[in-house]
Amino acid sequence: MTGVPAARMLADVLAEIPSPTQGVWHLGFLPIRAYALCIIVGIVVAVWWGERRYRARGGGEGAIYDISFWAVAFGIVGGRIYHVITSPQAYFGRGGVPIHALYIWQGGLGIWGAISLGGVGAWIGCKRAGILLPPVADALAPGIVAAQAIGRWGNWFNNELYGRATSLPWRLKIYDWGNGQALLDASGQPIVKGYFHPTFLYESLWCAGVAVLIVWADRRFRMGHGRVFALYVVAYSAGRLWIEALRVDQANHILGLRLNIWTSILAMAGGLIYLVLSHRRRPGREVELRRPDAIAAAERAQQQASPDPA
Repeated sequence: MTGVPAARMLADVLAEIPSPTQGVWHLGFLPIRAYALCIIVGIVVAVWWGERRYRARGGGEGAIYDISFWAVAFGIVGGRIYHVITSPQAYFGRGGVPIHALYIWQGGLGIWGAISLGGVGAWIGCKRAGILLPPVADALAPGIVAAQAIGRWGNWFNNELYGRATSLPWRLKIYDWGNGQALLDASGQPIVKGYFHPTFLYESLWCAGVAVLIVWADRRFRMGHGRVFALYVVAYSAGRLWIEALRVDQANHILGLRLNIWTSILAMAGGLIYLVLSHRRRPGREVELRRPDAIAAAERAQQQASPDPA
């Protein structure tokens, strides 16, 4: 009869998604944080994939690597600023610790802040390199959303950003959490907080689907002029709307809706408007990847280098 308890145990395991009881490991004095590792892996994938796609469009070798220095640095800062601005109570409210606003390794990056300020960084990198931003954004788009899919697993390690309580077979077990690990009861066992929608998994899978969608659309319609990136914004925002509605973590609300829902609505609307107007004004894919001022400078340099006719 040992098979019956074993089968029951297996059914219990398959009826829920477990969560880690630890998100930080120490190598001597050096803390290794799963959240940070997921972010780093995502960045590496985004840059590598973006480089391949940009070269396939005729871009210069190494251009994306150079631009990514600016985009990543600005993006991390922007993501943190957005998180702090939209969730200020944890840092500046009653009981908050302002210095913790700088503790990025503890989690808390807002994607819209990362995209916005990361775009500024990419523009700076493109201007320095003398190349246009829209084809760079189109090349990077699938990698960015793939990085989001990977980065969401950092939330799983941190037992955070889950959805409403549920009894569905794919419910997520969440522990009471503190200092990068599950809190223990008197007997030394992790304290189970409850079972919730795995919104980290929903978003990770949605992002993977968006990556497939925009790669297909780019190949099928030969999109250009920033439209691949705009499609990414629209498709990701559509998923973020329903996923955000499931979440129960603390958030500020406007007219009864979470702030991130309003941000997603605005981002989706902006992306749709750009897709329509850009297609009408600049159909097809751009051929020239260099900035007009870079082209003019190259022509002047060539004329100066050419010997005067005798």
